Amino acid sequence: MIQTIIQINQALNTFIWGIPAMVAIIGVGLLLTIRTRFLQVRKFSDAMKNTIGKVFDRKKAQKGSISPFQAVCTALAGTVGTGNIAGVAGAVAIGGPGAVFWMWCSAFLGMCTKFAEVTLAVRYREKSKDGEYVGGPMYYIKNGLSHKWLFLAYAYSILGILTVFGTGNATQVNTIVAAINEALLNMHAVQESQLSSINLILGIIIMGLVAVVLLGGIKRIGRVSERLVPFMAILYIVLGLGVILIHIDRVPHVLASIIVGAFNPKAVTGGTIGSMMIGLRKGVSRGIFSNEAGLGTGSIAHACADTDEPVRQGLFGIFEVFVDTIVICTLTALVILLGNEAITYGAPAGAELTIAGFVSVYGHWVSIFTAVALCCFAFSTTIGWGLYGSRCVEFIGSEKWVKPFLVIYSLVSILGATVNLGLLWDIAETFNGFMIIPNLIALFLLSNKVISLAKEYFKE
Repeated sequence: MIQTIIQINQALNTFIWGIPAMVAIIGVGLLLTIRTRFLQVRKFSDAMKNTIGKVFDRKKAQKGSISPFQAVCTALAGTVGTGNIAGVAGAVAIGGPGAVFWMWCSAFLGMCTKFAEVTLAVRYREKSKDGEYVGGPMYYIKNGLSHKWLFLAYAYSILGILTVFGTGNATQVNTIVAAINEALLNMHAVQESQLSSINLILGIIIMGLVAVVLLGGIKRIGRVSERLVPFMAILYIVLGLGVILIHIDRVPHVLASIIVGAFNPKAVTGGTIGSMMIGLRKGVSRGIFSNEAGLGTGSIAHACADTDEPVRQGLFGIFEVFVDTIVICTLTALVILLGNEAITYGAPAGAELTIAGFVSVYGHWVSIFTAVALCCFAFSTTIGWGLYGSRCVEFIGSEKWVKPFLVIYSLVSILGATVNLGLLWDIAETFNGFMIIPNLIALFLLSNKVISLAKEYFKE
């Protein structure tokens, strides 16, 4: 029975995260980019001013909402996760340096896709009975399209609920525990036989922290995200830049290998990776999985923002993709390519490849930093996806279902800390991929609305 489930899931996963998904996401991103006349380029400076300029804005948001900057931090909390460390390493190892180029391409189009998602989420959001702003793909499907498309909104919500326990919680907590275990073993602080008991304790602690944050409502989620996300991002960026500066003489060669490897991988990998399609698929899928442009999940957080301008908040979406993929994922790729003299291309790899890049410059003490970074990244993702799941539950049911859901969601942390998650992760990833379908249909059908809102805002 289990073997049958595994085979079915593998087939579905290969399909949804393969060529069809890439074609659909790239197609919608290209459509929006052309129809907005490359808005992510024309209004990039506006996006930076509108976002970075809000970092020190401490104006309190209205009841039932969070500040625009807190909204983008909450969205980044859900997207900036372990995939930025381990996922990029896997893409480079399997797809070669050229995968980074295709990751950039997906991010370029993803900026416009995320802009559209966020703009629509704010435009078609509602206020719940508790006075909180609620929005996202299910709401812009419900309120932006005709009644005949309502089934897509419910499909998105159901898939979201099925996904959050695996993608958003269990696997992230498992990563936290694994990182702490590795750090403790490296410091010879514990013996391997003690890890099972330690993991249970860690699971209980994480469960408590997740519950405290999520049950505190949108304002507490916003406050935690506002502090945690900038801290972890800046720390990671500073140490990543350190690796680049130490190896600055090799940067031109590495950048050249990325460009050449995108179109002629054999020339860079020594023939180990000979297919351009492998690099393209790995790069694009990693970009998509990292910034979630096309999934629509980040727009759920943005819908909570205290703003009356959907397009202004949409600019935060451009900033979000830029930080997540262009900055953090690129830094990870450069650390890997600069810090590792020899990479076994064609073989699976994960966070260890990224860690090796940092260790080559800073020494073994950096493994402690890596553990801290992984913990921060994974915890922030858990919080972000907890919000997404609660909004999906609220859409299908009512506000009274949210707290029981969040309690169950928090308890899953213990499972993530103590159980092998192989199959759960694979199934959750498949459900995550299928969330793309209703969202992309909605973006395509509502593209005219996005264009009109943008023209009105910029007075074009």
